[in-house]
Amino acid sequence: RTVYSVRLEADGKTDGGRLTEGTLDIFVTGNGFLYNMVRILVGTLVEVGMGLRKADDIPTILEKKERRYAGETAPACGLFLKQISYE
Repeated sequence: RTVYSVRLEADGKTDGGRLTEGTLDIFVTGNGFLYNMVRILVGTLVEVGMGLRKADDIPTILEKKERRYAGETAPACGLFLKQISYE
């Protein structure tokens, strides 16, 4: 499976670059996803946003190709499939 892009959109108030109120939408585009793949990706990004890990850690996590190095699995609530495209 290949992730083509990850895009974040914040709608609310921020303080020092951190979202303090409102919503954060995360859009993941790919050619397919494995079980919990997007939830693990989102959980890891949330940990970066909370300061629990550094953004620079992401390439290392991906290179290791082991689940145990990634963040917590985000809950499924709020997660939905927006669009499917076929060539």
